[in-house]
Amino acid sequence: MPTYEYECKKCGHKFEEFQSITEPPLRRCPECKGRVQRLIGTGAGIIFKGKGFYATDYRSPAYHETAKKEREAAAGPVSDKPGEKRKNAVAKDTSKSEKKADS
Repeated sequence: MPTYEYECKKCGHKFEEFQSITEPPLRRCPECKGRVQRLIGTGAGIIFKGKGFYATDYRSPAYHETAKKEREAAAGPVSDKPGEKRKNAVAKDTSKSEKKADS
């Protein structure tokens, strides 16, 4: 349940009230019984968890396709031949394993 902030128009008293969203706003000040106004406050941040709450969840298929092409271009060309590695891939250092095999 949210906490609402109120201010009395008559005496200026400010106070907070813990209320359900469905409850009507308070009308009277607890100090002087004057009329109160609900203030617009920052309150606590709402945390959304799960899929569907981020701008990237609703990206168009064209955006995802372009992003995929950019990632592939950054990784370098891939050969169509099976067993052949990427042309710009870093070669694995096998000198240690070859020394063990020779022993």
